[in-house]
Amino acid sequence: MRGQRGRAAFAWIVVLLVGAIAAALRYGLVEPPGLGDRCAVGGPGAPAWCGLRDLVVQGFLHDVYGAAALFATALALLYRRRWSAALAASLGLLAIELYCYQSGALALLVGALLLVRVNDPAWAAEPARRGQQDVQSEP
Repeated sequence: MRGQRGRAAFAWIVVLLVGAIAAALRYGLVEPPGLGDRCAVGGPGAPAWCGLRDLVVQGFLHDVYGAAALFATALALLYRRRWSAALAASLGLLAIELYCYQSGALALLVGALLLVRVNDPAWAAEPARRGQQDVQSEP
């Protein structure tokens, strides 16, 4: 049981770390107006991190983070494993932080709900019964 809790805590810590990285990208690299002005100069006078900033901005302009979050959500619904749920929640949080609100919110919600469900000991105790129903062969 102790290992189960440790793996569950690790999954939530990964989600929180991805959220912190996304917040650092947004508030430290994208939003400050002075940074955009320095990168707009271009050429050899621009700082080296302007390429990373441009990639991050192009990512949310073309909804790359939202599409990745929705893809991870589909994987999480398909596989129903801790890693897939944590991936969906993490990419959902990243998408929300980087301006892809709708798809990011859906991915974060589904990923978090699946992460709670997968970490439930009662759900994990009966893997053979998941998805099956009692059906009578003849009336």
